[in-house]
Amino acid sequence: MRALTMKTQSLQNALQSNKKNKQQQGFTLIELVIVIVILGILAATAAPKFIDLQGDAKDATLQAVKASVETAMAGTYAKSLIAGDEKSSGNTVTVPAGTVNTDFGYPNAAAVDLQKVIDVDGDFLYVAPTTATTPVSILIYPKGNTAPTIATGNCMVVYTEAADASTKATVSVKTGC
Repeated sequence: MRALTMKTQSLQNALQSNKKNKQQQGFTLIELVIVIVILGILAATAAPKFIDLQGDAKDATLQAVKASVETAMAGTYAKSLIAGDEKSSGNTVTVPAGTVNTDFGYPNAAAVDLQKVIDVDGDFLYVAPTTATTPVSILIYPKGNTAPTIATGNCMVVYTEAADASTKATVSVKTGC
């Protein structure tokens, strides 16, 4: 009889253990809510980083346009140097897209000249500053943006032609698109 009682107790213990295991399967509602809240907090902190990717991409594109202008400046200056025109203004060089007006070996700050030496596929527009600059500058900005001003604008490349034979043309970027 004692053996039968022990077997019965052993079976009861096994059943209780099995019931506990069944009760502990899955997640409680509160655990699921906590996980969802934590995921929401993580998403809210990470979202601004990914939302600003468009501005970062525009800034990187402006840096690429700047590099393109610098390459065009070097190529135009090399052609002017070969022709012996790097020390005077009012000259021209011939490039595959046509004739480019130069001052002291660098392209003039005019849309018609820059469009012949850089290729930005119509994604950028050119505008002269609203106030005259000496030496002459031109602003290159993404199509779809408001035309910037040289004093307060951002999201543009500023090309300034050479003032004299001892000063080279400059190009700078104002980011913050």
